[in-house]
Amino acid sequence: MPTFHATTILCVRREGRIALGGDGQVTMGDTVTKAHAQKVRTLAGGRVVAGFAGAAADAFTLFEKFEEKLDRYPGNLPKAVVELAKEWRSDRVLRRLEALLAVADRNNSFLVSGNGDIIEPDDGVLAIGSGGSFALSAARALVAHTQMEPAEIVRKSLEIAADICIYTNRNITVVEPTA
Repeated sequence: MPTFHATTILCVRREGRIALGGDGQVTMGDTVTKAHAQKVRTLAGGRVVAGFAGAAADAFTLFEKFEEKLDRYPGNLPKAVVELAKEWRSDRVLRRLEALLAVADRNNSFLVSGNGDIIEPDDGVLAIGSGGSFALSAARALVAHTQMEPAEIVRKSLEIAADICIYTNRNITVVEPTA
C-alpha cells in the first residue's frame, strides 16, 4: 500500500486573534490524488477552529469525538482536549487512528495526538503535517518581523511551505473563529 502524504496545517495566535489554515493537497506515493481537500473547519458554533493531518477517515472520526467533548464541556477547550486525548489513547478502536489535530479558540491552541500528547505552543504558533516545519518557520519569522494579521501570516506561510514541500499546494483555506 502506498504512503499517503496529506497536508500542512498552521495555526497563528496574535494579539487576541487567531487563524488556522491548511493546504488542499493529498498525495499517494509520488502522485497528487487530490488538490482541493478540505482539512480545516470551525466547530462549536464557530468558536473553535480545527485542522487535521493524517488519514481523512480517521480525522473525521476524531472531529466527531472532539465535537462531543466540546458539547460536554462548552467554553472549556483545555478540558475538551484532555478528554479527547484520554479517550483516543485508551479506546481500542480509536488508538489505531492515524491523525494529528490542531485545535484553537480565542484563548488556547493545542496539538493533539493519539499518543496522549497535548502540546500548547509557547509562542502561539503551531503546525502539523508534511510541510508543517516549513510553515512554522515562515510564520515565526512573520510574527517576529511584521505587523501582519494572523490570517495573512497563515496564508503567506502556507504559500512559502508550498514552494518548498512537495506534499503541500497553494489551494489554501483559512478559517477564523466567528463567535
